[in-house]
Amino acid sequence: MSDRLRRLRRTPGLRNLVRETRLRAADFIYPIFVSETATEPEPIPSMPGQSRLPLTAVAAKVKEAQRLGLGAILFFGLPREKDDNATSSCAPHGIVQRAIRTAKEACPEMVLMTDVCVCAYTPHGHCGVLKGHEVDNDETLRLLANMAVSHAEAGADVVAPSSMMDRQVGALREALDERGFMETAVMGYSAKFASAYYGPFRDAADSAPSFGDRASYQHDPANIRHARREILADEREGADILMVKPGIAYLDVVRLARETSDLPIAAYNVSGEYSMIKAAAERGWLDERKVVLETLTAFRRAGADLVITYHALDAAKWLNDN
Repeated sequence: MSDRLRRLRRTPGLRNLVRETRLRAADFIYPIFVSETATEPEPIPSMPGQSRLPLTAVAAKVKEAQRLGLGAILFFGLPREKDDNATSSCAPHGIVQRAIRTAKEACPEMVLMTDVCVCAYTPHGHCGVLKGHEVDNDETLRLLANMAVSHAEAGADVVAPSSMMDRQVGALREALDERGFMETAVMGYSAKFASAYYGPFRDAADSAPSFGDRASYQHDPANIRHARREILADEREGADILMVKPGIAYLDVVRLARETSDLPIAAYNVSGEYSMIKAAAERGWLDERKVVLETLTAFRRAGADLVITYHALDAAKWLNDN
């Protein structure tokens, strides 16, 4: 008897029947930039197809996401005012807090997630409170905890600390529980690497550091064992979801996270990855639809339960067309 491995690849029906990894719109989390100063959508040049949204456009965008069957929205805020203490990050009427309330009123059933970091709220663009030119870990934890509580008060379902401070998940979990938000989930940016793939995002969020870089608190891209320690630490501290960021160049870390923990695993298909595909597609160098769906399938095949992606709306439409 000879192996004929092509038998089950012969027709579209057979291939679909035995397909191991499947994509659903419900697997996707769509990141949204909400700007306190925008009066209409502001296209982001380095991220074709994406815009900074005014608060007035949030309801329509969330309704579109819900209609397409997306799993969740992840909010990033661009405040009107910045200061060294990131004051507006915790304000009850801050831009993210208002966006959450607007979205919940428009789509009560949509899962709303928030990024908990202060890089866009400070003039220096670093992810915490500075002492000199160094980020003060423990002082930053207090700020992040207050920010997370303010998001929960506004109605966030999931808060996601991305500052990469030691014990950030535990600090948020403790603060949320103390304030009565035991049901608010925490998604840890558990393996977030100091990556050049973040460039377009920093343009979009106006969050590039004004000096130095973030290598002292984000993961070294060369280290995977250290990433495993962070994954385990976030799980011990009470994370409900673990995340790997970036995605395409870090599929080995996604697989590691899947093998390390039974918690849901999210992979962040980051801005640079998105922009590279968009740029090549605009030049006719590749088929955007096929490459995007192949890329998202790769995240799921590597072990991600959820994919945070700027392709979410387009991918959902393509999947719904099939």
